[in-house]
Amino acid sequence: MSDVLTAEVLRNALVVAAEEASIVVVRSAYSTFIVEGSDASAAILDAGGRLVAQSMATTLMNSMALKAALPELLKDIPAATMRPGEVFALNDAYRGGVHTNDLLVYRPVFVGGSPAYFTATMIHVSDLGGLSAGGMAPLATDIFLEGLQLPPVRLATADGVEPAIEAILRANSRTPDKVMGDVRALIAGTAVAAARVEAMIAEYGPAGLARGVDDYLDYTEARTRMALSGLPPGRHTSSYPIDDDGIDTTRSHTVRVAVTVEREEGVPGTPRSPETPAAGRGRVIVDFTGTDPQVPAAINSSASQSLAAAVFAVRCFLDPTIAMNDGCLRAIEVRLPPGSLLDARSPYPCGGRFVPIYAAMEAIFQALSDAVPERAIAASGILQPFSIAAVRAPYWIHLSYDFGGVGARHGKDGPDATGVHFGIGRNSVPQAEPVETRCPLVVESVETIPDSGGPGRHRGGLGSRTVIRFLADAHVTTRGDRLRNAPPGRSGGLAGRLGGFHRRRADGTLERLDSKVNNALFRAGEAFVVETTGGGGIGSPYGRPPEEVAADLRAGKVTPEGAARDYGVTVREDGTVTR
Repeated sequence: MSDVLTAEVLRNALVVAAEEASIVVVRSAYSTFIVEGSDASAAILDAGGRLVAQSMATTLMNSMALKAALPELLKDIPAATMRPGEVFALNDAYRGGVHTNDLLVYRPVFVGGSPAYFTATMIHVSDLGGLSAGGMAPLATDIFLEGLQLPPVRLATADGVEPAIEAILRANSRTPDKVMGDVRALIAGTAVAAARVEAMIAEYGPAGLARGVDDYLDYTEARTRMALSGLPPGRHTSSYPIDDDGIDTTRSHTVRVAVTVEREEGVPGTPRSPETPAAGRGRVIVDFTGTDPQVPAAINSSASQSLAAAVFAVRCFLDPTIAMNDGCLRAIEVRLPPGSLLDARSPYPCGGRFVPIYAAMEAIFQALSDAVPERAIAASGILQPFSIAAVRAPYWIHLSYDFGGVGARHGKDGPDATGVHFGIGRNSVPQAEPVETRCPLVVESVETIPDSGGPGRHRGGLGSRTVIRFLADAHVTTRGDRLRNAPPGRSGGLAGRLGGFHRRRADGTLERLDSKVNNALFRAGEAFVVETTGGGGIGSPYGRPPEEVAADLRAGKVTPEGAARDYGVTVREDGTVTR
């Protein structure tokens, strides 16, 4: 077998090992959101803390956390003290983690008596305390209100879960049986991936596998730098606002970024594949200096999550076939101001990390859209997370998201109700029937909202409307944004329609909720209505050809009133339009 073919086999084997681990977690977990949403992550790292491979379902938010937290684990529990069969865990947001409900689990894989690799899994477990069930605490003013903090600990040995750790987890959860079911699923996932890595070590030898990993990362670095060298060099700045922090609804906050693309011409890369030619070496610096400081509210992020936002946003302007591993990270430098919204320090809460990191992502998108107009994208509506839970024991919990419309892209309309997201797994929105089976509620409707996409030569994606009616009293918790400041369009395109959270009372009257509410009491018979925000448009709406407006009318994406108002067309009785 040639070296090139061997390297390709190894690359795929590593990804498949991680993929199998994530599937095992989904099939073994107890939480509805994991089982029905397939939201589980898995990765393989080496003892030096390098991200080697991740599953296809693993999001950058999670793989960056698994990478960032491993060195912290090894600080507290040195590799030399670890033994075969042991499994370790943490969730500390200030040491690489995400927030309290996201458990990071690691299993060492030994070579010659020492850990050489780590298999890792991660999911949002059903509940670990805090202000509201399911890990949502939108009005938390410090980390202690968000739930149990777990420093690096030994979670299990070859004999099973550590009894003391299980007791701590159970004592801090509203749903202890589900949490422990989720924990055992995480452990099982690491075991499957470890077995696959051990098989590779046996087949290729420790040196052969290590060499294959090095080649894989070098190859990824070369491809990343080659793609970056294709971007125009220069410095571009942008910013994006956060509606409010939930505590003071009159004050907005801002994420600011400078994206600098550098290119060194004539220096060959180090590709490891014959079909990839030598190319210039590019790099990008993403500097968030000037971002607003952290606040005692749940709109801060840990450093690992901000790193994920930056890497994701840059990768959206590169070749999508480039693998996600440590080689990619070598070409992207991210600078986070300590104590800012993007690098919070204790005791500032981090549970609302989606809010600042999606602002960071959007700011990078707009900066790079200025740099590369032919790949521009208008601002998008983002995911709107919410949880629904029993008012009292026995507890049931439903955690979910709905997604806004994606901003129009240069030459294309934005996709409807999918959001631009990098934090959710395969099937982000669970199917209605299993949720209705497990919880006392009925999902009455899920639909897109006509006229919600920002008008433009290219229209923004539509937002959606979901109506959930309760069969028993329930607490609703929300954490939304871009519900006050609509995602703007570009180049003459208009903003998307704002969404919102609402209560529909039994008499049909509608009450708008704040974007961030904690444990709002809904009575049986009332309905919870989630409307997501549409994406911005690109180009003047009057430049959209009438036949495309007519197609939107037939598809229900715009109404006759919207067509006349936003696009300046006249709708005839036969459905045709003129301008």
